[in-house]
Amino acid sequence: MIESQPRVAVLVPCYNEATTIAAIVRDFRVALPTAQIYVFDNNSTDDTVAIASASGAVVCHVTAQGKGSVVRRMFSDVEADAYVMVDGDDTYDASAAPRMVEKLLAEGMDMVVGSRVTEEEQAYRFGHRFGNRLLTGCVAALFGRTFSDILSGYRVFSRRYVKSFAAHSTGFEIETELTVHALGLRMPVAEVETRYKSRPEGSVSKLSTWRDGARILLTILRLFKSERPLATYSIAFVLCALTSVGMAAPLAVTYLETGLVPRLPTALLCTAIMLFGVILLACGIILDAVTKGRIEQKRFAYLSVPMAARPNPSSRGSAAVA
Repeated sequence: MIESQPRVAVLVPCYNEATTIAAIVRDFRVALPTAQIYVFDNNSTDDTVAIASASGAVVCHVTAQGKGSVVRRMFSDVEADAYVMVDGDDTYDASAAPRMVEKLLAEGMDMVVGSRVTEEEQAYRFGHRFGNRLLTGCVAALFGRTFSDILSGYRVFSRRYVKSFAAHSTGFEIETELTVHALGLRMPVAEVETRYKSRPEGSVSKLSTWRDGARILLTILRLFKSERPLATYSIAFVLCALTSVGMAAPLAVTYLETGLVPRLPTALLCTAIMLFGVILLACGIILDAVTKGRIEQKRFAYLSVPMAARPNPSSRGSAAVA
């Protein structure tokens, strides 16, 4: 009896990528010959849709603007055992896909990230490189173990991951949310170094360094508040307590010297700040219990999805067969 091989889907979010989409479809068809390739168009105004269709990809339309909106739709609509998500700008190495898929399936991973390696200055500009390191460091400081490239647009996911991920982001901050989801549920994850190249001539990046960088940073802080409420509100409590004690110290000295409290409004303000800090700490304790319950529900949703069958060792070379 011949065992059925895992189904692999290649998901390509696109917005005005007419210059590159044909090469993306061609290269991934060569790398993963029996995988189904889906192009999710996000209101392109050029010939992206026509070229993708002519290249043989399954074209789907997403009207809600933003990469996060596209990822939410991709994960909802496509059924597979392994999902290869890659940006439509033809900057990632398609030949790395079989290796990433094999690692995901053979080792039972839930996400394999293609960390970018390049010697081309224009492919990975200093500003983007510095911003990526800064944001990656923020995630590491707030959530513990992490990846070296949290903003990579080249990833392979398990079905378990995809069907348990509730995408809230709408824009390029979706990569951060993808990373935090895996870390929050302590999923088995890995990184694979992949070659990264410059965009072809005529292709324009949709990423705004400062605007999208700020949105990603705010997303990290929002996710920290959501996933680590006790730590968040404890920090707020400590700040309130230090402020209150600092303002009350001169009053205490005056009281010990004279037995009087001449600045009553300041004393009341110190008391109010301390009480506010205590309320914040209580909120953190309550929200921490709520968050743990929510994480348990997410874990149950994750475990309810059957794990993809691992490929037979004799057929590892064909891990991409659908």
